[in-house]
Amino acid sequence: MRSISETSVLRRFYFLVLVLLVAGCSLEKKSGFNRSMQNLTAHYNILFDANELLRQKQEAYALSFVDSYNEILSVYQDTTQQPATADKDLEAAKIKGGKIINIKEQSHYLGDAYLVLGKADYLEGDYFSASEFFSYVIRSFPKQTKLTEEALVWKGRTMVRLNQLPQSKLVIDSAIQNINKKTKKQIIADAYASKLQYDIDVQNYDEGEQMAKQAIHCSRDKKQRQRWTFIIAQLQELNNKPQDAYKNYSRIVNSNATFEMAFNASLNRIRIAENQNGAKVDRIQVLQNLLKNENNKDFTDQIYYQIAELQYADKKVDDAVKNYRQSVRHSRKNRNQKGLSYLRLADIFFKGGTDYVTAKKYYDSTLMNLSQSYPGYQVIKKKSDNLQLLADRFNIIAREDTLQMLAKLDEKTRATKIDAMVNAETLRQQSLQADNSAFINSPQSIMGGSTAGSSFYFYNANAVSQGYNDFKRRWGNRKLEDNWRRSQRASSDVTANSAQVVDPDAPADQAAKGKNAVTAGDYRKQLMQNLPLTPDLLAKSNQRIYNAYFDVANFYRDILGDKKEAIATYELLLNRFPDSPDKPALYYNLYRLYADDNVAKSDEYKNLLLKNYPDTPFAQIIIDPAYSQKLNDADAELTGLYNNVYDAYAKQDYKNAITLTDQLQKQKPDNKWSSQTAYLRAISAGHLEKFDPFKADLQQIIANYPNDKLIVPLVKQHIAYLDANKDKLAARPFVLMDKDPNEEPFIPPAVAADKATQSYNAFAEQQQKAYQQAQDAKQKAAMDAAKKNANQAAANQPTTTNQPITNQPVTSQPATNQPAANQPAVINNPVTNNTAVKPPVTAATSIFSMRDSTNYYFVVNVSSGTTDLASTRFGFGQFNRANFDNSAIIHQLMGVGNNNQLIYIGRFYSLGAVKDYAHAIIPLLPEIMKVPKEEYSFFIITKENLDKLKNKTMMDSYMDFYQNNY
Repeated sequence: MRSISETSVLRRFYFLVLVLLVAGCSLEKKSGFNRSMQNLTAHYNILFDANELLRQKQEAYALSFVDSYNEILSVYQDTTQQPATADKDLEAAKIKGGKIINIKEQSHYLGDAYLVLGKADYLEGDYFSASEFFSYVIRSFPKQTKLTEEALVWKGRTMVRLNQLPQSKLVIDSAIQNINKKTKKQIIADAYASKLQYDIDVQNYDEGEQMAKQAIHCSRDKKQRQRWTFIIAQLQELNNKPQDAYKNYSRIVNSNATFEMAFNASLNRIRIAENQNGAKVDRIQVLQNLLKNENNKDFTDQIYYQIAELQYADKKVDDAVKNYRQSVRHSRKNRNQKGLSYLRLADIFFKGGTDYVTAKKYYDSTLMNLSQSYPGYQVIKKKSDNLQLLADRFNIIAREDTLQMLAKLDEKTRATKIDAMVNAETLRQQSLQADNSAFINSPQSIMGGSTAGSSFYFYNANAVSQGYNDFKRRWGNRKLEDNWRRSQRASSDVTANSAQVVDPDAPADQAAKGKNAVTAGDYRKQLMQNLPLTPDLLAKSNQRIYNAYFDVANFYRDILGDKKEAIATYELLLNRFPDSPDKPALYYNLYRLYADDNVAKSDEYKNLLLKNYPDTPFAQIIIDPAYSQKLNDADAELTGLYNNVYDAYAKQDYKNAITLTDQLQKQKPDNKWSSQTAYLRAISAGHLEKFDPFKADLQQIIANYPNDKLIVPLVKQHIAYLDANKDKLAARPFVLMDKDPNEEPFIPPAVAADKATQSYNAFAEQQQKAYQQAQDAKQKAAMDAAKKNANQAAANQPTTTNQPITNQPVTSQPATNQPAANQPAVINNPVTNNTAVKPPVTAATSIFSMRDSTNYYFVVNVSSGTTDLASTRFGFGQFNRANFDNSAIIHQLMGVGNNNQLIYIGRFYSLGAVKDYAHAIIPLLPEIMKVPKEEYSFFIITKENLDKLKNKTMMDSYMDFYQNNY
């Protein structure tokens, strides 16, 4: 029997459960009870978890952040670049914030939820969106003073990131003025720290020193205090307070700060003591002594780096290069330090202006090793991308010069020389493989790409990188192999790892050694096959050299702004190719480049131009300063006349097209589109004349425009087609019976193998190869899916059935077999998709990605919504037909908003193929485009991203994405 009191307690308990159940069914009702319940769950469940995710993400960023101790440290170790894919932890925090906003709308934590969304966007690098969230919190929740104080601090940090410094100062000053006795210490510390970053950016170091002291006084985070103490010491050095700086550096040395920070603080103390006491301290000797200490074994790379830094500061460049390379070789587990060493080497070769090819290689190695959170990572990437052109062109020049040198030798001497070159190339490859062997087990190579947003551990770049670093700290730089923990592995393992392939084509002594001679045969074959042994081949080789030098000179002038190198390259072209058809352009460029520094040389080239080429546009620009505007007007007139010819051709008014062409050529002889108008005339005449006259017209185009790269290749294909089908075409009353001769397969299967009709462009072959690889991968995926389904069907059959597996229906899975471009773009973000979550924002968040890696397009953007682009598109068609099989590459038109038209060409199956296409067609765009050059631009895009371009805002957003990723 229960007592009365026990029964009463049970009744009350059941009643409370019943009340909760009833309340749970009506949480949408506005009542005091519901508000209390929503406050309880929102605060202790959802908001706590969201803030914990943000805290852990900040700690992870701090661990991977790369500091440059030669500059003032960044106040916070935040992410400095927006990741290509959404971070799953930050997206989870956003979802939790959205849950409070959408479900717990009666709670007091709506402002906290919006603050979470802002912090998550900030940490993800989306500073525009973060700023909008912080502004919304400040504006909408003014009575929650603690919340608005924190939002002000975060907004101030965000404005600094956006480089909107005047606005950031106003916001941060407001945050500091609102500080009172109730303000949390950490918020006060962050307010002063935000002002510190602002002062550093505007170089107000006196005020920055005071802000740093205030931040340290209020901060409860030990690591933050150490970091800000180091920054104070740096500022005190700049403020001519060496004794105070020495004391603060000493605090770092005597603390438990990281090795890098303590190490650099110690070096700075030595420098200050040397400057103060006048006593010469051999800092290099001090560092070299550190190398002898076994306790510093894991930091050898950093010590060599500091030695190199001191030597470079003393202008001992050769010694510095040696020690930077030593730093690279001794890098055991610190990939960021290796990246910094590579960066210094790249800058040395780049600034030296003598070896851009080597600089490009070092920049590439920098990007492979250096964390993307390094402050200057994007600048390094852009510089590396720009140097690709120089590296490519210098490689072309070196290759053609070498081939021409070999071609001049007799056969015996040539064979001996090639043997020596093959041997040297083999040794070089061996050296490169030895230098790069430490990278084989890197997380990037294991993952094969950046998939930071994936939930699966081994597809998550951040997770794998962190695990990789933890492994390296404990086990060192281990090779990826079986039984890696055992000091004595089976002999079979060692044998397998040390086996080498001997190339029979390598020189005898090298083949005997068998040291990485695997590329010798291919290298020898390339040399032998490309020797310019005939006058025609030699002329083509010289043309490649000429074009490469011309690109290099323009690159120095336009991209790098290096007048000295641009002048040297233009003058080299004049000396090496005295019969250059571009002499007027060369003279004009030299006249302009010399104008500021050497007036006498400038006048010399001006006089040569005016004397020898007075009728050229370059001379006219010098004579008449208003000539440029007149030239623009003339171009507009020429465009109109050409479009008249094309319109008549397109309407099948061939007689009128011929008449208009003759009038244009008479009115503007030798204009920039002469070859194209001659082509239109020949094709129009082909509809009115027989075989022989038509062929003669085409041959005349080749004779009149031998250097044309747009029309002549296409005309040669037409002639090959005519010769292969002469009997059929000669019997016609008119050789062309259709509207457009290109509607016929101008390269029929009967002559497809003829070398005359083969594309001379390497990118066409690459496109075909990429296409075949994509098709093979698609077919393999389909076979794998079919096999898997067949096995599943067999496994699910009753054991008594005797029906063979092959008779079971196989369910295909097309979704797994199609490339990413064919799938709808899924943005799995319930927070941002809910209109009730985000406040109105003016800056659109980037939704572009690099996922669609087999579906690329080359795009020309014309900034006019009304210009007729039919004649321009015809030019793209001419180029594509000359270089690809029929319909392999097509050009299409789409409008974006009211003022942009996109001509997009594709499909390309790899980034390399579309880049090769771009490199080939960009020099021809002035001939193809029938619009002013200031009205069009070009870029590369995937199909997935192309489908997202719906207006001008999206176009601008994509161009930012394009600049950062391509």
